[in-house]
Amino acid sequence: MIFKTGLGQDSHQFDANSDSKLILAGVEFDDAPPLKGNSDADVVLHAVTNSISSITGRNILGEIADRMCLKQGITDSKEYLKLAYQDLSDWRITHLAISIECYKPRITPHIDTMKKSLAQLLKIDQEDIGITATSGEGLTAFGKGKGIQVMAILTVIKKEKNSG
Repeated sequence: MIFKTGLGQDSHQFDANSDSKLILAGVEFDDAPPLKGNSDADVVLHAVTNSISSITGRNILGEIADRMCLKQGITDSKEYLKLAYQDLSDWRITHLAISIECYKPRITPHIDTMKKSLAQLLKIDQEDIGITATSGEGLTAFGKGKGIQVMAILTVIKKEKNSG
């Protein structure tokens, strides 16, 4: 196989009782409450981690991330993404598409910063990342302001072997 496409999804509800910050794609947001979760609940990084897991076949979120979080105190979702990224060994990321559904916060003003963060984490160019956002027209819990849902599609190609 020369290329693969991975699909990842994640969602979290807001935690109005927490004094933590909302973190999306490794970026802090001030205009919405944080999300509820064992970790920092970075729903964007979780969806991207899941998209990598759908390519590699090793689920990081769940048992592995819970162990890291609850037993080792590792709550930064970047660490889960880094672990999933290592599993891509023979594959190179060519494109990442992310769709975010939420009523709050406003995503568009933060897209460039989010792309920069993701590009650094995934070792790809910012122009190889697409981020879109929708309110969902209030049809789902996310569009009604109860949380955030993210879908991520990742495309990878097989790395060329060195001939020597």
